[in-house]
Order: sequence, then C-alpha cells, then structure tokens
Amino acid sequence: MNSSFWSQKDVNRPDLLCGRSADYLVKKEHFPMLVCSIIVLGGFLRICLKNSEVIVLTILSLSGFVIGQLAYHLVEVHQIVYPLLRTPSFSLFSYFLPIIIFMAALEVDFYILKNIIWQVLLTGLISFSTAFIIIGYVVLKFNVDSWDLQSCLLFSIILGITDPLHSVNSLRTIGVSKMYTDIIRGESLVICGFTAIFFGIFRSSPMHITLFRELHVVMGLILDIFGSTICGYWCSRIIQFILTDLFSNTLTNVILCFSMVYMTFFVVEFFGMSGIVALITVGLNLDSLSFKPKMEFVITKFLVMLSSVYQHLIYTFFGIVIGCGETKHFGFHTVAFMSILFATVNFVRLLTVFLVSPILVYWSYEYNWRWGVVITWSGIKGVFSILLAPDVYNLAEKKVEAPHMFVFYVQVISLLTMGINSYMMSQCARTLGLCAISLPRQMAMQNAFQHIQDIIQNTITLFKTEKILTSVNWVLVEEKTRMEYVTPSDNDQFSRVSKDGKEREESPTDEVLIEEARLHVAIIQMSSFEKQCNDGILGTEAARILIGATKSYCPIQGKFMSIYDVSTYVRARSWLMKFKNMLTYLEYHKERTPYFLPGSNKFLIFVYHIVFSEEFEYAGHIVTLMYMYPLIIHLWPMARELNVSALMSLNYYYMFLYILESSLKIIIMKKKYFKQHWNILEFLIIVVGIADIICIYFVRLRPDNLLLIQFTVMIGFLRIIRFLPIFKVIIPVLIKIAEVQVKKRLSLMYNITKGYVKSQEDAKLLVKQISGRESIYQKLYEILETNKRDAVKELGLIEHEGRDVVIALKTKQAIRNVIAKALKNLTFLWSRGIIDKHEGIEMNKVLLTKIKALNNFPMAIPPPTPDKYLPNIIWLENKDVLIEFFKERTKLAYFDYGDVICREGEMPQGIYLIISGMASLHSSSPTFGIDSSLRPDRESKTLFTEYCTSGDVLGELSCLLKREIEYTAICETILQAFFISLEDLYEGFDVFWPSLEYKIWLKLALDTACQYFESSLVDEDLKFQKCVLHNHAYVETLSSYNELAINNVTMKFVIIVYGSVINTKTEEPYFAPYIIPKTCEQVQGTSDLSKVLIILASDPDKNENDSKFRASANTGLRMTRERK
Repeated sequence: MNSSFWSQKDVNRPDLLCGRSADYLVKKEHFPMLVCSIIVLGGFLRICLKNSEVIVLTILSLSGFVIGQLAYHLVEVHQIVYPLLRTPSFSLFSYFLPIIIFMAALEVDFYILKNIIWQVLLTGLISFSTAFIIIGYVVLKFNVDSWDLQSCLLFSIILGITDPLHSVNSLRTIGVSKMYTDIIRGESLVICGFTAIFFGIFRSSPMHITLFRELHVVMGLILDIFGSTICGYWCSRIIQFILTDLFSNTLTNVILCFSMVYMTFFVVEFFGMSGIVALITVGLNLDSLSFKPKMEFVITKFLVMLSSVYQHLIYTFFGIVIGCGETKHFGFHTVAFMSILFATVNFVRLLTVFLVSPILVYWSYEYNWRWGVVITWSGIKGVFSILLAPDVYNLAEKKVEAPHMFVFYVQVISLLTMGINSYMMSQCARTLGLCAISLPRQMAMQNAFQHIQDIIQNTITLFKTEKILTSVNWVLVEEKTRMEYVTPSDNDQFSRVSKDGKEREESPTDEVLIEEARLHVAIIQMSSFEKQCNDGILGTEAARILIGATKSYCPIQGKFMSIYDVSTYVRARSWLMKFKNMLTYLEYHKERTPYFLPGSNKFLIFVYHIVFSEEFEYAGHIVTLMYMYPLIIHLWPMARELNVSALMSLNYYYMFLYILESSLKIIIMKKKYFKQHWNILEFLIIVVGIADIICIYFVRLRPDNLLLIQFTVMIGFLRIIRFLPIFKVIIPVLIKIAEVQVKKRLSLMYNITKGYVKSQEDAKLLVKQISGRESIYQKLYEILETNKRDAVKELGLIEHEGRDVVIALKTKQAIRNVIAKALKNLTFLWSRGIIDKHEGIEMNKVLLTKIKALNNFPMAIPPPTPDKYLPNIIWLENKDVLIEFFKERTKLAYFDYGDVICREGEMPQGIYLIISGMASLHSSSPTFGIDSSLRPDRESKTLFTEYCTSGDVLGELSCLLKREIEYTAICETILQAFFISLEDLYEGFDVFWPSLEYKIWLKLALDTACQYFESSLVDEDLKFQKCVLHNHAYVETLSSYNELAINNVTMKFVIIVYGSVINTKTEEPYFAPYIIPKTCEQVQGTSDLSKVLIILASDPDKNENDSKFRASANTGLRMTRERK
C-alpha cells in the first residue's frame, strides 16, 4: 500500500529533508562523479581493512558528514549534493533495499525455517511489540527535541528492526549452528515485513490515518500479507524457470535475476501491496536447486557485491544528509540520549530473549542459556532502519525543527551495535563454547586429514616412477606437502590432563560417536541429492523434498532418516487412489447388451435404440440444466410468490419427462434397472417429486394446516437433488484428472526412492572416513544397509503398482544418460581442438534441445510384451541369433504373493528373468566357492536380504556351477517371469561355445567387483558391452594348481571373484572377493574352480597392445598348465 511512491504531490519539487534550497541554477552532472568516488573509496577501504566492515562504514559516514558540512557552507559543494537532498526518501528506499532484502532472504535455509516457523514468528512478534512499547516510552521521556507521540512511536519501530545481514555475520565465520543464525535472520525478516507493511499504511494516507475504517485497514493488511506472499511465490517460480533454462548463459541469468528482483518489487508496490514481503517470499522459495549447476555461486557473488556497494552508498549519503543540517542541535544531551538509546535497544533485546526462551526450550533440544546470551547481543541495526529514518519526519503530524537528528540517532546506533554487539556475540560464543568443535567431529576431521595425507603420499610415490621427475628433490616435496591437523584453541574443554602433565583426549562413548556420524551421513546424503539433481538423475522436486526431509530429521537425536520417513506423498498417493476408486465405482456404465431376442418386438427394438442412444442421454442432461432457472426462482421466496402457477406447471412438465425417461428404461432393462446406482437415484428423484406434488395438492386443499405447509416446504428444498445426475458427465473427467495425479505421485515417489537408494550407496562408500572405530563402522553399515533394502523394496512395490509410469521414467533417464554422455564427449573433442568453436556450439544446441524436449516426455509408456524382455538379459547382447534360440525354449511362469521361486540348498532347475513384480532374496553370507572352514570370518549366521524387480535374472551362478542355490527367493508381489531350463541353457552353451558361458561369467564377475569394490573402481568404466568389445576387462579361469603371472604395468586391477588363490612367492591365501595387491607377481589356484577378473590399465600407449597382452597371458597360462 505504498502508493505515495507513484503519486507524489509535486514530483518536480519534493520536500528537502534538511539543508537550504538552491538559489542558483542546479547542475546534475557532478552527482554521478560523487557516487563513483564513494564506491572507489569504499573499495579501497575494504582492501585495507578486510575484516573491519564497521570501521569502513564509520569512515564513510564521517566522510559523508564532512561533505555535508562543506555543502552547508560552500555553494560549489552544495551544487553537487543537491540532487541527493531533492530525492524522496521512499525513492532511496526503493533503489537500495530490494537487493539487500532479497540477498538476506536467499541466505536463509527455507527447510530449517519451515521447521522453526512458529518460533521465528513469535520471536519477531514479541521483539516488535517490546521495542514498540519500551523504546517509544524512553524516546518520549528522555528526548529534548520536542518530538510528538507519533514521531516517538515511529522512531521506536525503526530502532526495533534487526538488520538481516549484519545480525549474523559475526556468527557465520566461527562455526555456530545454522539453525540459530536462521532464527535470528528469520526474526529480522519478519520484523522487516511488519515494519514495511506498517509504514506502507501510513504512506497511503498519512494525514487521515485516524479516520480509517476498520474494514479498510483489515483488507489492506490481508492484501499486504497474503497478496504479497502469493505474488512473491509466483515470481519465484518465474525466476526459477528462467534460471534453470538450459539455453541461458551466465550473463543473461545475472541480468534477469537482478532485473526480476526490482520488477517484482515495483509491480507489487504498484498494485498496492508490500514489495518487501514479496521479495522475502521470493528469496525464501529459491535455493541451490533453483539455479543451474555453478550458477548460484556467480549470482550470489554478484548480489553480495551489489549489497556491499549499496551499504557504502547508504551510509555515505545519509552522512551527507546529517552534515547538511544545522550543527547547533548537537550537544552533550545528544551524547547522553545516544547512550540511553543504545542501552535501551540492548535491554529490549534482553527482555525479548527472556520472553521467548520458554518457547525455544520447548521446541528445540539444543537451546540453552548460552544461546540466550548470544542472541541477546544480536540486535544489530542496519540499512533498513537508516532508509526508513527520514519517514519519521515525513509521516509525522508535527514537523520538528531538526529532522536530520532522526537519521543521526539511527545511524549512530547502527554503527555502535554493528561494532560492539558483533564483537560481544562472537566473544560470548567462543567463551561459552558454542563454536567449539566436538571431540567426535575432531576425530572425523583427523580421519579426513589422514585420508588426504595418504592420497598425497600415494601420489608422490606414483610420481617418483616418472622418468621426467627423476631429478626432483622428493624430500622437500614431502616436507612441503605434509599436513597436520591442529586442534582449534576453542576446544580445550574436550581434553584432559594426565598424571605426567601431558594432555590426553577424553574417549567419547559409542553413542556420542554414532550421533556425530549420523550428522555426517545426513550431510553426505544432502550432497548426494544435490549432485544427482545437477547430473539430471534426480528431479528438482524430488531432490528438494529429500533435502527438506533430511534437514527436518537432523535435529532429532539418534534418528537416521529411512524411506518410510519420507512418506507424505505415499499417504497422498493412497488418498488419490481411494478417490479414484470411488469415482470409478460411481462412474455411469451404459449397458450395451440387448435385453430381448432380436426381432421379437418392433416397439421394444425402437425403444431400445432410443434409450441407448447418445442423443437420449444428452437430452436428459439438457433438461436437467434447463431446470436450474426454475429451481432458483423456487428457492427465492419473493420470486416464488410472483410465479406460483408457472413454477407448478414447470414442475409437472419436468416430472413428466423424468417419469417418461425412467419408464422407457424399465421397459427395456426390467429388473436390471435397479442394479445401477444412477438408476436408483433417478427413481428416488421421481418418488420425491411425486411426494412433492401430492403435498402441494393437499396444501391447496388445507391451506390452514401449518404442519403440512412446513413439510411441503422441506420437500420442496429436496428438488435440488434433481441436479445430481449431471455428475454422470463430470465423473469421467475427474477420473482422468485423478489418474494423471496418481501417475505424477507415483513418478515423484519413484524418483524420491531411487535418489534415496543412491544416497545410501554414497554414504556407505564414505562410512570408513566418518567413523574411526570398527564398532561404529559396523553399526553405521548395518543401518545404511537396512535403509537401502527397505528403499529397494519400496521401489519394487512402486514398480508393481505403476509399471507404465516406471517404464517411462527409466526410458527418460536412459535417454538423458545417453545425451549426457554425448555432451561429455563433445566437450572433450572441443577442448582438444578436434571440433572448432562454431561446430561445437551448434552441436551443443542440438543436444540441449533434446534434453529440453524430455520435459514433454509421456508420463506413462505401456509395458512391452513378454517376448520383448529377452534382450534385457545382458549376456545375450541383443543378438537376434541368441534371442531367437532362447525364445523358442522359454516358458512363461506366474507366481502369487508369498510363493517360493527357489529355496536355499536345492539344485537349480534353470534361470528366471523377472518380467513384472518383485521378489526378496534371503540368504546367509555367500560362500564364493570356498569351504566355511577356510573362512573363519564367514562363520556368522547373519542373514542378508535383497530385492529383485523387473529385468533381474535369478539362478545364473548356480546353473553355471550346477551347485545348490545359496538363497531363497520369495515373491513380495504377484510375479511374472521367463523360465529357461537348465537343459536348454547348457544346450545353448554347446551351440554357442565358448562365448556364451564366458560372457555369463564376465557379467557375474563385473557385478561382484562393482558390488564389493565400488569405491576402488569408481574411475573405471566397467560396462559389459565395453568389456566385450574392447577387452577392457576379462575373466581368467584357474583350476587347482594352475598359475597366473601378474603384470602390474598392463594390469591395473586383478580381482579374485570366485574361489581362492595363493601368492606363489609368500604363500599368502586370497579368498574371493578380494583385490590382489600390487606386490603380488604370481598367483596359483587353490579351489576346484577359481575365477579372476583382470582390468587392464587405461594408458593410451598400452591400449594398442591390450589384445596382444591378453593373448600372451593366455598362452602363458596354457604353458603353465602343460608344464604341470
């Protein structure tokens, strides 16, 4: 409601805040030079005083005051600053504040704020109220400048505003919990919103504020709060759409972001709402996922630069304004009043913390008196208060002699709180141990430092083998690259002194370490969600939900978020399914089968064609809609009295048509007429209508019977049920809408669950770095593995419920992965100069267009026929000969929920390719062909559970070995699978010998290696097709006493995936699965059958000789066998 900005009384001659009017010709060309000089001076001061923002702002304020004094006495200087003095205060407010408020709101974590929204709102409301009352009273009591009550109250509101930027700057750099910085900043934004609305109401009609009607004020508040919030939300969606566009570049995004902030502010203000509230909403609804990868950093830096420049200009400008005023108003009373104001501001903050502490203690287990002390010093004032200071004079009923004193007091209090309160906040946090790093976190950091040091040492060891680096002083290299973890000085309370005077660390309990590791797991999961979103694996909405859920469960001690905790949309999906089922039940199904023998009766045939024609159905709906107007007249008492006879005639006519329609249907359908609920409703309408007519008839006979009249009126109101049959047309539309929403929810939940599974895998890879104790590692691993199994089970259930939706998602993801791979290859060719710039840009546009077209990808794709699933068996390689061979020999098998597909210990009958449904695999620890007596670490009876869904194959290893199955497969849903018998499989081995059997072993070996050594093989491209085509990896078979020579130059990894071998030199045994160390030069098989996966080095110089090496290795292996 800031319409005064758009409708100044005299835009050519605004009131001067202070100083004298110009009695000369004003030239404005010097003012831009002043602005540039201020920016340059502020930049130099920031370079010289890097960590002293308050000193920079103080110097700029004093510089502005000096310039103002010179302008007060010298015409030449006055001519330069006069454009500033003529600028309306709300114009300065509109120029500078939008970017600063947007920047502050953007830094607040919306997910944390959402969990503490009531704490923030209550804290802001209490702070606003206490400041309004106490500061207003103090100003009215101790001020000597004869300010009236309205000026004192407006001044108190301004001094009650906490700056959203500087209030937490000192806490961000010392490791304080983000939840408390967001409480402070969120409270500040709430107060800023309240104040902007309050001053907006005053600006709309300052002279007649007391004459406002209550309804006008309430409607204005509703419009300011809810209208601005809605506008801000939709503007944030527009900004997000612009910033995530694939074809926009960095410069375009920065310009659009900057312009959209101001556009939002001015458009919302133009429509009479609060632009500040709208910008707060925009900032809160944008997060890191709202930008393209790496774009958030650029835009944030640009906004930080602008906000810093704006602050320099604000403090300097208002220093000039103060300097242009008369100095006779400054005296000892000014210093005393400033001291009183400073003390009052901090006392108000202390009282606010005292009042809100019970609320924060109740809602947050981390809050204590130490945090209360820190938050007490957070009442820092800033640019928001300074920009509103001139409005105290502009909106006051009684004009004071020295208006610049409002600005002076606010600016001085701002600088004092910025210096003293910021220092006291950081010192209190350090003294009270709030920024100290806990001992478990220190241990985690030590583990991370040690891990980095090991990587550095391995790199140095590798570089020592390079010929070009033989003359390097490696002792100096090791000395300069050595890293040591130094315990921060703030963590002395976590150490204890032993008897010999040396410090020793207190050993934390497992519960403490588990809690610290839980927080690390949450951080890893959130990083995984964001990375998946940036890589296109996870949708933005799904990633935002997962990140928000993770942050919601972080404050709960001991809580590891499971997939069942992210169940909001599961419940919504269930509600949608029930709603859809209800609509399906209510849907009108027209009978098409004849109810009589053809040709038996011409009249019945004629009636049959009439009743079941589309025209007859639509005619009934048209009659129902036409009756709407008579019914409105009937329900309106005055109109009913004037049209009694006409309404009665229309009622008779309508009932005649209804009776005719039902009679024709009964003639044809007979007893089946009453088996449809819509027909029963029509019959009920007829019964009620006849009762209505009879009641009206008796009322006309007995007009003095009051009871009969009341009953007739009640029956008359039941005529509204005559419109219910119209829903027969609406229900099919609602069913389609419900189906679309169900598919959206299924798609979203599948994305969420898939992203959660990937985050659990990422956390398991880093769990060793999180925990230093083996017991903690085992507990974390079990928790993560259990959560992953639950999520995989949920994936299978979702796929069974909506196969067409999941197929569409997987197809879309496969297309995106292929295009992403093409983009990566294009970038490589472009960087090497193989493709020039113009060609690269054009090809990049083509690929990005294809990615953008995936936004219109169908939500559901019908599942293929069962015979189309055979190409999913990876070792068939999609070859027509193999597919046709097994297609003739496969059988389609069906299983119900709870059926056992195969049992542990039974001999295999064949392999199963799951087409639809889900099965759970229950097994003890896999043996990998090794006797349990040789593996004491595998004697535990721990049971493992895995889940298999569409496309998975069961029984491959058991069929290859002709040994007992090592797991029990149980159907979790109705399951459909292809079955290939053992005889048919071995017939295929004979026909396609030896490639088919070898490829099955290669597929199993790659799966085992990726499952157990994913962290070591993260840089390897172990796709089955690449390994087959380029011999990047292959499998060697070792029987008992056969040997295999290992060449560490050409072999990057040698992994025993089945059986066992020994080092022929040291006789050290290696049991599958195990990566054979680099020090081993030759291995010998010790099991009846051992399988070794060999991954070749990816050195380009050696790739040419890969096939030759493999041939020589095979020859060497054969020679060894012959020698034996």
